[in-house]
Amino acid sequence: MSVAPVEIERTESESAPEAVQEPDLPWVTIVHNDPVNQMNYVVYVFQSYFGYPKDKARKLMLDVHHKGRATVSIGTREEMERDVQAMHGYGLWATLQHDK
Repeated sequence: MSVAPVEIERTESESAPEAVQEPDLPWVTIVHNDPVNQMNYVVYVFQSYFGYPKDKARKLMLDVHHKGRATVSIGTREEMERDVQAMHGYGLWATLQHDK
């Protein structure tokens, strides 16, 4: 003799809470000042890679120059790793970190 399984209906409030996965955001790419690259070149990199308008690229470059660093992109860790690698490819000093 076999016994059929019993189905129990639960209301929404009785259901076990599901684990909510929060996105691993935000991570940021930071470009640091260096004594090698000229300011116009840094503006060019920000415009060509990130697609920033000239004014925004120039403002970020000035932050790098005067403050020693600027956050140039925000996103997932994987995206920021890609951006850091790209900045290294252009010869810029860049790092990523989890933004608080």
